[in-house]
Amino acid sequence: MERPTIRTYKIRGTRITNAQTLSINAHWAKFGIEPEDQILDPKEIFPNADRVVMEIGFGMGESTAQVIQQFPKTGFIGVEVHQPGIGALMIYAAQNGSENLRIIEEDATFLLAKNFADNSLDAVHLFFPDPWPKTKHNKRRIVQPSFVALVAAKLKTGGEFRIATDWKPYADYMESVFAQQNLLIGGIVERPEWRSMSKFESKGIRKKHIVTDFLYTKV
Repeated sequence: MERPTIRTYKIRGTRITNAQTLSINAHWAKFGIEPEDQILDPKEIFPNADRVVMEIGFGMGESTAQVIQQFPKTGFIGVEVHQPGIGALMIYAAQNGSENLRIIEEDATFLLAKNFADNSLDAVHLFFPDPWPKTKHNKRRIVQPSFVALVAAKLKTGGEFRIATDWKPYADYMESVFAQQNLLIGGIVERPEWRSMSKFESKGIRKKHIVTDFLYTKV
C-alpha cells in the first residue's frame, strides 16, 4: 500500500528535549511497536485487556496518560507522528507505572489500512485533530468519507468512534461527513467525564472556542 499523498497533520518541527529523547531510548522496548509489514493483532498486544482502544494523535500526552490510568484493564494504542509528544507520553506512563499502553509512530490512515485487520478494534479516539481552517486546506482534514469508512471497517460491531474538536466549523463539517454514510450511527454527545482536559483544550476554551464531542457506533 502507498502512503497517503496528502498529510492530515502538520510537521511542527523536530525540537525535542533531552528528557523526551532519553525517555524514548529508555522505554521504547516496553511501550513502542514497530509495525513494519505485519498485521497487528490487538489481542496479542494486550492479551489480558477487556478491550483495546486506538487513540490517534495524542499530542503531548498529558490527557492520554490520565485516561489510561482510569482504565487499567483497557489496552491503549497511541498513534502519533511527533517525537516530542511520544517522549512526553512515555515519561508520564513510566512515572505512573502504566502497563496498558503501546505507542506507534506512524500516519494513522496508513497504519489502519496496512497493519490492522477489519473488525479488530473496540474503539478509536480522535481528539482535537488539526481543523485546517482555511478552505483551500479542508482536503487535509482527517475526517473525510474515506477515513470514516476505514475506521468503521477496523471497528468491531458495536465499536465506538469518539471525536472531539474545539473548532465549530470543523464540527459542522464532521456532521455532514457522517450524515453521508450508514456504517456508523450517532452524533453529538456530552463530554464524557473520563476525557481529561489537555492544555490544548484549556487554551481553546479560554479563547471562547466551542468544544464538541461526537460518539458514533458501528452497526
